[in-house]
Amino acid sequence: MHLKDFRRNITKSLLKSSHTPPYSTILTQLNPTQSYTSPLYRRNHILFPSNPLLPLHFPQKTPSFAVQRCNFVNVPARAVTVCKNAQVKLKADFETAQQAEVICKLVSAIGNSQNVEAAMNSATSTDCLSPNVVLEVLKRLNNGGIMALSFFRWAEKKKGFQHSSECYNCLIESLGKIKQFKMVWLLVDEMKLKGLLCADTFALISRRLARARKVKEAIETFERMERKYGMKPELQDYNRLLDTLSKSRQVERAQMVFDKWKNTRFMPDLKSYTIMLEGWGQERNFLRLDEAFREMKEDGFEPDVVTYGILINAYCKGGKYDDAVRLYYEMEGKNIKATPHIYCTLINGLGSVKRLNEAVKFYELCKGSGCDVEAPTYNALVGAYCKSWRMHDAYKVVDEMRKCGVGPNTRTYDIILNNLVKLQRSKEAYGVFQSMKGEMGCEPSVSTYEIMVRMFCNEGRTDMAMQIWAQMKARGVLPGMHMFSALIDSLCNERRIDAACKYFHEMLEMGMRPPDRMFKQLKQFLVKEGKQDIVIIFAHKIEKLRKSPFVG
Repeated sequence: MHLKDFRRNITKSLLKSSHTPPYSTILTQLNPTQSYTSPLYRRNHILFPSNPLLPLHFPQKTPSFAVQRCNFVNVPARAVTVCKNAQVKLKADFETAQQAEVICKLVSAIGNSQNVEAAMNSATSTDCLSPNVVLEVLKRLNNGGIMALSFFRWAEKKKGFQHSSECYNCLIESLGKIKQFKMVWLLVDEMKLKGLLCADTFALISRRLARARKVKEAIETFERMERKYGMKPELQDYNRLLDTLSKSRQVERAQMVFDKWKNTRFMPDLKSYTIMLEGWGQERNFLRLDEAFREMKEDGFEPDVVTYGILINAYCKGGKYDDAVRLYYEMEGKNIKATPHIYCTLINGLGSVKRLNEAVKFYELCKGSGCDVEAPTYNALVGAYCKSWRMHDAYKVVDEMRKCGVGPNTRTYDIILNNLVKLQRSKEAYGVFQSMKGEMGCEPSVSTYEIMVRMFCNEGRTDMAMQIWAQMKARGVLPGMHMFSALIDSLCNERRIDAACKYFHEMLEMGMRPPDRMFKQLKQFLVKEGKQDIVIIFAHKIEKLRKSPFVG
């Protein structure tokens, strides 16, 4: 199906009222979000950022992304073919992204997993669906586990669909986020039957369990891989388990696993030790960090550039910036060339405590070292200027990024927005947010929307927060738990209980279990208003989410 037809059918489907979420069946009193043309919106609407260095950027000519190095007299014939193939691939990638975007907009507008199949069937008459489109949609529905699963079940009935480990892993990631582990293990069994099971799947499940503070289950998942599914773990799998536990603030358990299995179930390598160093560094436990470093050297492993990077990062996170700088020069003295990541770490660390001159010095050292200055390094410098409240200089760096063709990107804007919010420069923040829409590669992410929603909620401007929310949903971006929490709390504080219930219901329909605190607060307001029936309905839905797989 052509992209134009696909868009036209999707648009028709979005206009059909039959796919509107059935809020009225549960909450007959709910009011819709207030009009975006309300006096509050008109009074605060900003079209452009207050800073002249961040205008909407419309290039006069089509931008060229070729890297100019030197002139060649002859161009090999194969190069022309490569360029043509690259153009074909870019076009295919663009069409995949476009189709995925319109599908996500539809899924986001539906709001109820039970309506997905009917809505998708009426939106497109084709029986064929590209595997690349399915994968892209699943990646974008990362925050909507229940919606992702419903879409997957619809998609697998279409011609052209191919089950793959990558698709299943995307689905498992999104379901793990909302702690639907029963459904996750059903999908694992499906993967085994189809011969698609891989070690990456178990690593994903372990990570999600560890982040849900189910540490015992995370370790058992690793052991289950061999015991039940017959997949013998390799060294990289052990390292991934250690990394998962360490990054989930369970470094003590990671160390226990390391000590228990070392030289029996696996032989540690340099990476194993660097993972433990990073874990203790994140905990800022420098005594254990030194012990792990000493043990590493006793086992015959000398620190490499990755090890130094982890140590420098640990000292920066622990506020030991002089030690971090000392390690940099020690590394240079051993003829170990620093990576852009190490420069980035030092610029971020020194910038965070307003040691701006030193941060700029390491930026200049990075430029002079022969390393390509990439977007993360520029972003670190932007952050350093922001932390010293020198926003004008931060905007200059953004302008330099444009001139050098290495950004800015969404992360650049998120750094600026975060700091403008801290400075309580909300008008300027909103202007910068608006300008993102006109810049290639800078589409707002779910993190960007969260910054803006929180900003307006903290200012008591929930109408503006709901407007940002509506823009996000219209782009097919699904909110996460923290965004729901910020908006629902704000609405409750303003005694707008009907609106709070609307978003609470939307969250449940996405398969997210609310924190106990959130439901308790909402329940108190509902009981005061004599709406115990709604409390019972919500409690039933939460219990259903807790006890059983919801689809499949």
